[in-house]
Amino acid sequence: MRALLIEDDKQTAEFVCKGLKERGYVVDCAADGKDGLYLAATEKYDVLIIDRMLPGIDGLNIVKMLRATGTSAPAIFLTTMSGIDDRVEGLDAGADDYLTKPFAMSELLARLSALLRRPPISNTKTVLRVADLEMDLLKRVVRRGGTTIDLQPQEFRLLEYMMQSDGRVLTRTMLLEHVWDFHFDPQSSVVETHISRLRGKIDKGHKFPLVHTIRGVGYALRKDA
Repeated sequence: MRALLIEDDKQTAEFVCKGLKERGYVVDCAADGKDGLYLAATEKYDVLIIDRMLPGIDGLNIVKMLRATGTSAPAIFLTTMSGIDDRVEGLDAGADDYLTKPFAMSELLARLSALLRRPPISNTKTVLRVADLEMDLLKRVVRRGGTTIDLQPQEFRLLEYMMQSDGRVLTRTMLLEHVWDFHFDPQSSVVETHISRLRGKIDKGHKFPLVHTIRGVGYALRKDA
């Protein structure tokens, strides 16, 4: 497996590189955002490990730019920014996981293994459809009634999970765990906020809604409530 580590702290970079190489990874390292972005955009990696606070270009913008240009390699943030809002912002940018410092090398390796076990898009359906709503997973394009809908990365992830549910009701906890990789947090309003944004983009101006709130239970994506 080939990994790219973008980390400006020398001690952390040496620690992570040593641990990865001991597990058989081939590792490239970059100490600033510009070099890291160049490597990630021009080389092929199985996984990206990115610090959020970097000189040159910060990690958040690196991931945003990579996703905007079609780079699909799984990415994990490795950072001291540990707040819920920080994690949501990182996942919204297009990251697949988020690990805060200090961390155990064993946990980082386990998370990388989990990311790498995910089936590639080529082995799954590449176009999802619900009524007149269509999502192209390869082109990262969503259309309803032929009109393109502009979604943020985390909105795309949320919609993808809902479209794959075949109309089943998804609880708030299920959405937190599958889309944001959070355990249940009664104080977080991230699900409600993103559902509201998604409903505004998916249903506004159309004859019938697709995003439904099932009172006291959760949410569903289907033609009829």
